[in-house]
Amino acid sequence: MKKTYPKLFREIFDNVVKQTSDTDNFMRQQASYLWTEIVGPGVNRYTSRRYVDDLGVLHVYITSAPLKNELSFHRTTIKEKLNSAVGKDVISDIQLH
Repeated sequence: MKKTYPKLFREIFDNVVKQTSDTDNFMRQQASYLWTEIVGPGVNRYTSRRYVDDLGVLHVYITSAPLKNELSFHRTTIKEKLNSAVGKDVISDIQLH
């Protein structure tokens, strides 16, 4: 019997993601999840829903009109921070609703 050595969970997880060859979709979902960490809990309190479509556009539903207006000025910065956190340019734009 072949002796195997223990692997880190991260190595196993990365291998599974590579085998499914859907890493871009996974990274898009990860970027959507990181929205809370990038904008902070104050802004996230007014976020009702968010998702990433197939083109890489992050759709964020904001319940406060003044906050939505303020965030529209910072879309490029937020997009760059999300892509930086993921490690790849998977978010092409942010649409605020």
